[in-house]
Amino acid sequence: MRLKKKVKRALIISLAVLGGGLVTVGGVYQYQISPMSKTSEKVTVEIPSGTGTIEIGKILKENDLIHSKNFFVLYLKLTGKSNLKASVYELDKNMNLKEIVGILTEGNNYNPDNVTITFQEGMNVRQIATLISEKTSHSYEEVMDKMQDDIFIDSLIEKYWFLTDEIKNEEIYYPLEGYLFPNTYQFASKDVSIEEIITTMLDEMGKVLKEEEQEIKKSSFTIHQLLTLASIVELEGVNDDDRDMIAQVFYNRLDAGWSLGSDVTACYAFQIDIENCNDNVDYAKYNPYNTRSIEMAGKLPVGPICNPSKNSILGSVMPKEHDYYYFVADKYKNVYFTKTEQEHLAVIDEIKSKGDWPW
Repeated sequence: MRLKKKVKRALIISLAVLGGGLVTVGGVYQYQISPMSKTSEKVTVEIPSGTGTIEIGKILKENDLIHSKNFFVLYLKLTGKSNLKASVYELDKNMNLKEIVGILTEGNNYNPDNVTITFQEGMNVRQIATLISEKTSHSYEEVMDKMQDDIFIDSLIEKYWFLTDEIKNEEIYYPLEGYLFPNTYQFASKDVSIEEIITTMLDEMGKVLKEEEQEIKKSSFTIHQLLTLASIVELEGVNDDDRDMIAQVFYNRLDAGWSLGSDVTACYAFQIDIENCNDNVDYAKYNPYNTRSIEMAGKLPVGPICNPSKNSILGSVMPKEHDYYYFVADKYKNVYFTKTEQEHLAVIDEIKSKGDWPW
């Protein structure tokens, strides 16, 4: 009986050790195939013709794309991947080992002439045109001319469901303002056409709007108006978590027949960069973009003032309901919402007294 108990206990211990070993092995495996980074960081590597798997592993390790060159070789044997193709590759440190091996197995059409352009959220058309002129063979003037070409604009209205004749309002500075989705795009070369850049950005905007098409249809506002509001939210907001709250503040002010009172619309109205705006703008002067003007009470600007992010668009399409009419942020990006002007001014005084005023 005692012998049986000893055998049983030994068996249990052995299984426990084996199980622990399997867990350890599994943990090591998961670590080895995991990406080197959680954030995107592109790396260009060249795999010369005739390079063996050990040498390929060394190249990848030297470029911080894999954890271990030895495990890389072992992984290839375990998965039966042996036909890696020589080429120049653009890989990313946030790719896992399976993704990297898949690319090396399939080969690619990497083009060293590729041009990558990152359009930041909140850029306006003038800033976009400047960036395109810096990254491609086109001048700023050429880009701006195309942005305002009536024939081109008409062709885009025919092609995209979310573009309407509202963008042809004569008071609008740039018809495509607000519709060029900010993102990172890659093009074949610096000779990419201006039309291709614009349509690529519009294609991306189409995807974003399509996701929220049902909510957009429920709104009493047109897509043009929603993007106009989203563009204000983009420049007034300081973090993504508050954009739906800020959008509702503006809805509340519109419903009350108040002016939106947005400084950033005044800056855009008089085509002054925000950082140079405060001392150079007559906020009371009427302009169809300037919501600080009394004559703009209860009205949105005639069109968007920048190209908003997805979060600003979503916040404007689906705002978080509340009864606040004011907001202000401190230098730490904390946003304070209030119902009355008196409360609003008191919050501003408190922020300033703490030395937390952002300007």
